[in-house]
Amino acid sequence: MRFEVSQVLDAIERRLGTDPALGAGVIDVAEMMYCADLDGGQGRPANLLRLGLVIDALARQVGEEQVYAYCVVDKSLLSNQDLTSNERMVMRRWGDDGLVEVVPGAAQRVAEISDLTGLPVISRAMPATWAPLPGAGGAVLNPRASIPHGPNQVGARMMSRWWKCPDPECGLFGPMRRSAGLPVPRLRMAQPSCPRHDAPLQDGGPRPPQQVLAVRVDGVIRIRFVVTAAQPVVVGRAPENGQGVVLGHWLGEEALAKVSRSHVSVSLTQQGIQVTDLSMNGTTVRLGGAADGELALSKGAHRVLGASDIVELFPGVEFGRLGALSSTRSLDVSSVVAEAPTMIFRPT
Repeated sequence: MRFEVSQVLDAIERRLGTDPALGAGVIDVAEMMYCADLDGGQGRPANLLRLGLVIDALARQVGEEQVYAYCVVDKSLLSNQDLTSNERMVMRRWGDDGLVEVVPGAAQRVAEISDLTGLPVISRAMPATWAPLPGAGGAVLNPRASIPHGPNQVGARMMSRWWKCPDPECGLFGPMRRSAGLPVPRLRMAQPSCPRHDAPLQDGGPRPPQQVLAVRVDGVIRIRFVVTAAQPVVVGRAPENGQGVVLGHWLGEEALAKVSRSHVSVSLTQQGIQVTDLSMNGTTVRLGGAADGELALSKGAHRVLGASDIVELFPGVEFGRLGALSSTRSLDVSSVVAEAPTMIFRPT
């Protein structure tokens, strides 16, 4: 049973991240752990595995299979005796790896992140977009407010800069984060600060512009990805060295034969998002997302995407700007708890 619990925690870990561009909601982990009605209690007042039920509910709510949650862990949880030693150890590791923020005053930090980024809040205890409630087969998110519309001006300005923590080992603002998205700085007297170390951040210069895109396979949005002006992103069945967006595990037999390992390159230029075909089978751009307005790309040809254009690698295998795509069929819950079922923690 202990091994099965670890499996669920590992599955939850794969849905955590502190890049607001990829997050679909922001969560106070402490609150979710104490929502005992989500799993019928299971005999424990606090249970980290309940976070998995909420992330599953978030996936269903936004219609994205590999949804990411921006989670904040109150520092007090690292010594909370309602949790097992394994749960406390896992949260410490998540914090060290920059997958979650570990801070004092998590509820206030959740509100700040939402204000700065526009990420929806998932909560029962504070003003929120969605409140988690028990439902058939797991948790559901009950709408409470409209979805926020993007970051505010202060947040947009902060997220347009690189920030460095004085601690070189910092998992949030250390040197390893230069190749990935940054978390949201904490504001202290209008000074961007590291939420983990509570130290003023050093301005590392401007960040390259970025755009968020989404992959849809067989009618379901599978994953988001970010393209920046600094580096193109390769999308395909299995891009070389595992770098890029890997589609192979979502493809059926025919699609596996037609989608190249490195099918297209996506770059962000001054003109916009540019797609370049790298394949032997070609790529279709559906203009404005319409099936009757198409542009065929052969190897080496490129196209700057319009706001609603959809790139099709094979029928049913496509990507475009996040706002231009939505899931067209119901999402089967297979992301967290159902990925790693456990005898002692099973939704009813």
